[in-house]
Amino acid sequence: MSRIDFAARRQAMVAQQIEARGITDPRVLAAMREVPREDFVSPGWREEAYHDGPLPIEAEQTISQPYIVALMCEALMLQGDERVLEIGTGSGYAAAVLARLAAEVHSVECIAELAELATKRLASHHCSNVAVHAGDGSLGWPNAAPYDAIVVTAAGPDLPAALKAQLKIGGRLVMPVGERHGAQELLRLTRTGEHDEQREVLLPVRFVPLTGAQGWPG
Repeated sequence: MSRIDFAARRQAMVAQQIEARGITDPRVLAAMREVPREDFVSPGWREEAYHDGPLPIEAEQTISQPYIVALMCEALMLQGDERVLEIGTGSGYAAAVLARLAAEVHSVECIAELAELATKRLASHHCSNVAVHAGDGSLGWPNAAPYDAIVVTAAGPDLPAALKAQLKIGGRLVMPVGERHGAQELLRLTRTGEHDEQREVLLPVRFVPLTGAQGWPG
């Protein structure tokens, strides 16, 4: 399949799967049109790259549905000058989108194989403002804190205290919360003060569990 075919599928994906479902942020839509999702899936799944759903990647993990990636990015309310923390790098696809929306991105992945592969993919796409770290994502990445926005691509029993502590006042944390293998909700927390926060429920979702010290047991 040619690059032109992939480009056409990418444009159709944004129009039919993302814009048609209510995503309106022009910067998010532009980023989703630019990042070649086919380069962030397992080689045998390239032709399915613009399927409206998750797809397999290495280490028996998955890449999220494009609409969910766009929705979570829009929910962060980025303007372009922020420092962002992503928990759950996976293949690096969402980090590549975030690279176009923020000034600096730190992404933490608990599976070393995925962290290494994502680093190579992101470098090949010149995402020089993204740093991938192998570690326990439930503890965040304090070395670069505080963050203007944090996004978590796995569901925990609650929003980890470590992540809330690494968020700037006024910052947004977007994360699925709920049962390990059951009902979950995508939440947006805004840190409104040193000890104050505001929570919003965005929609029901289904994500893999966030494992780690402040997530589910591994």
